[in-house]
Amino acid sequence: MSDITETIAAPPAGEHIKLNIQDILAILPHRYPFLLIDRVVDLERRQRVVAIKNVTFNEPFFQGHFPGVPIMPGVLIIEAIAQAGGALLLTEIPDRENKLMVFTGIERARFRRPVVPGDQLRIEVEVKAWRESAGRNAVRMEGIGYVDSKKVAEAIVTCQLVPRAAGTGSAAVGSSTPEE
Repeated sequence: MSDITETIAAPPAGEHIKLNIQDILAILPHRYPFLLIDRVVDLERRQRVVAIKNVTFNEPFFQGHFPGVPIMPGVLIIEAIAQAGGALLLTEIPDRENKLMVFTGIERARFRRPVVPGDQLRIEVEVKAWRESAGRNAVRMEGIGYVDSKKVAEAIVTCQLVPRAAGTGSAAVGSSTPEE
């Protein structure tokens, strides 16, 4: 396993960061069956991230969405966009184990083509605004999902980093959001 803290804190000049599944597990709190990114192929600190989700027939949601016609739910594609953005945001936070990244908004979500078993979903997320205040970070990001270079989904998501409530696993959510 690579040392993600060193990699993110001091990347070589002009070099982009890549994260394997072990690095992602060290950054994101999500686990099976809700971890929706498998690899980060490019990360530019505070700017953009490109992640991959290999979609297989073994995904639990395909049992009911839809029997005989498996289609990845659009809300899970949006969640994958948010998780890719979360990998970008949380790499900047030294005490990330004490924080949660929560949605505060989803705008202009569009679904262009179905994502089905066997597809490789490429998720590209670009930061539009990054705001830090009173120990809370809020980020507005534009995400686009592609399969075979064809756009399958897009959305603008707003997320906020909040402290985990001690001992409960829940989050204390405020109203700070970044502006365009």
